[in-house]
Amino acid sequence: MNNNEILYLYDAKLCNPNGDPDEENRPRMDYEREVNLVSDLRLKRYIRDYLLDLGYDIFVRGVDGKTVNAEGRTKEFKEFTDEWILNNLIDVRMFGATMPVKGDNKTFIGPVQFNWGYSLNKVELLESSITSHFSSDTGNSQGAIGKDYRVKYSLIAFFGVVSGKRAERTKLKDEDLELLDRAMKYAIVNLATRSKVGQYPRLYLRVEYKDSHTILGDFRDYITLTEKVENIRDIEEVSLDITRLVERLAENRDKINRIFYFADSSLELMLNGSRVDLKDALKDFNLVEVK
Repeated sequence: MNNNEILYLYDAKLCNPNGDPDEENRPRMDYEREVNLVSDLRLKRYIRDYLLDLGYDIFVRGVDGKTVNAEGRTKEFKEFTDEWILNNLIDVRMFGATMPVKGDNKTFIGPVQFNWGYSLNKVELLESSITSHFSSDTGNSQGAIGKDYRVKYSLIAFFGVVSGKRAERTKLKDEDLELLDRAMKYAIVNLATRSKVGQYPRLYLRVEYKDSHTILGDFRDYITLTEKVENIRDIEEVSLDITRLVERLAENRDKINRIFYFADSSLELMLNGSRVDLKDALKDFNLVEVK
């Protein structure tokens, strides 16, 4: 398998993309820059849950609806050879895992890795009080009052890498990456909870190279967000300039095998000052649309 690099954008409106347990579950923030943050573990959780929903077994999950640690999870396995693990646990093939075995650790380094996502726009938080129908104490006639924290609007960008060399060690398959593509398109919407409703995927690129050593670098450095109004609250109020990204890819066209993609029509993409469809912007490449 060859190297791949990934750009993924989704937005969040009046929801909590990734609560910080050390901050009363407020959305994670870089307060100095007013930038919303989302951990790579949150994104992987969406992907794992989507795969589990499709019927694939995964390592990082609960058992019988209960949360368990890694040691408790390994007790569920009838076998524990490397071959069995990599053949049966798709999230280990993708993301790797550390598994405790008889006082020792069995470690797989995953080929698919993301760094933390961050918002391309400055983000404001919305704080409100909520009242539960259930009281905090027995006999209390009033419901319990708590705090609810959400972002007003956040357009979040992730960058990821698929290591071809590590993929060989974990037996990652092309079919696994096709499932990853589908998860990036459907997982966030289909697995929404109360705090996550309001998130939608907007743009995805997985650039597959012709070898296992090419890395062009963080694609987020080559895109620029333009806000059409102050204090944006909707995807229709922004445009994304992809001129430098397309140029970067064009400069390395001979190293690129295929580009897997999807783009939401609500996100306005700009190329050399004009609005463009992603398919047209990348017409010189071998494109595969994620369905």
